[in-house]
Amino acid sequence: MSALLDVRGLTVGYGDLPVVADVDLTVAPGEVVALLGANGAGKSTTILALAGALPSTGEVRFDSDVLRGPVHRRARRGIAFIPEGRSVFMGLTTEKNLRLGRGPAEAALELFPELRPLLDRRAGMLSGGEQQILGLARALAGRPRLLLVDELSLGLAPKIVRRLLAAVREAARNDGTGVLLVEQHARQALRVADRGYVMSRGHIELHGTGGELLDRIDEIERAYLHGPTDPHHEGG
Repeated sequence: MSALLDVRGLTVGYGDLPVVADVDLTVAPGEVVALLGANGAGKSTTILALAGALPSTGEVRFDSDVLRGPVHRRARRGIAFIPEGRSVFMGLTTEKNLRLGRGPAEAALELFPELRPLLDRRAGMLSGGEQQILGLARALAGRPRLLLVDELSLGLAPKIVRRLLAAVREAARNDGTGVLLVEQHARQALRVADRGYVMSRGHIELHGTGGELLDRIDEIERAYLHGPTDPHHEGG
């Protein structure tokens, strides 16, 4: 299957500080790909660059065409981005948040019917899990061709994390959405991922199928997933 997203030699830095160097990765249509690593490994920097939120060098192709431009321009091409934290408008109601998405609000509610009783509630009054469900529902309602997600599970209970990851897996299976998923909860991510990459110090150190990496998870956690790998950078 040809790649939906094809990244070659991606390099990203903050000023003179290189954070990500010479990263190659691919995502096919209908494929969930996990990007794993400790804090500071370069995961969030990578996905921010792919979303158009950070400048980078190297070649990034989307559906065989060179991908350029900021976040909003990439959104028009069918790329949805859920950044780290809560991607909702806190002062607006759940319903108004959904209506600001690229897909119909009813489609979002079909995916996440638990949002129906919350339609009149301001997003800022929702729990963290409900806010993350709202952000994902709004993104998936637009049936994106590519979904970029940064730390979907951050600060959430395991039950909510399973619900969110299952929805991501279903979008890949049912709509053919390609997904690049940055996650610190490696075991849960690999259970839904077709493939995964492990980053350390801004480089890809390992890659394989979700099953292959899950079989080696104890080794991978000891070698790559504990503690910051870059003392100059706090994020992923």
